[in-house]
Amino acid sequence: MPPTEGTSWKDGLLLKITNIIVYFLFLGSNIFTIVSPSGIYHSGKETYITPAPWAFTIWSLIHLLLLGTIIYQFFPTGKVVIVDGISWRLPLLGVLNAIYVNLWASQHYVVAFIFALFVSSAVTHIYYIIKKYHEPQNINDEIFVHLPFSLYHGWTTVLVVLTAFEAFGVNAISHKAGIWTKVFVFLGLFFLEGTAATYAFTSLEGDLPASISIAWSLFAIFAHQTSSKFIHWSALAFAILALVWVVKGFFGVGARISRARGGGIVLEDPERAPLVGGN
Repeated sequence: MPPTEGTSWKDGLLLKITNIIVYFLFLGSNIFTIVSPSGIYHSGKETYITPAPWAFTIWSLIHLLLLGTIIYQFFPTGKVVIVDGISWRLPLLGVLNAIYVNLWASQHYVVAFIFALFVSSAVTHIYYIIKKYHEPQNINDEIFVHLPFSLYHGWTTVLVVLTAFEAFGVNAISHKAGIWTKVFVFLGLFFLEGTAATYAFTSLEGDLPASISIAWSLFAIFAHQTSSKFIHWSALAFAILALVWVVKGFFGVGARISRARGGGIVLEDPERAPLVGGN
């Protein structure tokens, strides 16, 4: 809905302040943790689906964009979607994300996997709200609301898969990949590529940022998994397929821009709505 006249930056001030505190206490640190060669994203458990450390740079992009979200909430159009729409789900996401990262860093992988599911659920709920009820009204909505949460949604899908293998899979350093390891890794890669395809076909342009998150991760897995030729080349094949969906998304976005800008496409089926691409 459009912002009402007379909206003050003080409206919803408690939530706005909470968002700021949660961002800088629980989210902002992820911007810098990937910089250090000895950072936590370089020292986790090695599995046969572990990506190259540069895959985790996507945290920095997401959280830099969320800094824009925190600033944008003080503007009338931003307040409508961030304060009125997303509401307290954003600080909840920040807390859950911090718990997950700390559990993962301390190598409590089973519990971290459980919290990865919680984080994914929280992101999905936010994603659903903004895609179904808050079509972008301007470029700020696109950049500071839809873009970060689309990236976040795709990235948390990757994190759930990675953490599942860390919790229940074998250590790639001390164990050779057996047939069942290869089967489960193949299924994990297939699931990620299939999710990228789902994003691509939710609308004309699909959800391009979410597809990019997954394609980026698959190429990182290909780059890092060199000890097993089967896993290495399987990851490349699925990464190329995911890249096809990314290219489809770019063509779709170009087609949308070339049209007269109008209303978005919204799927009414609630079971499919969490994967609706934004317009």
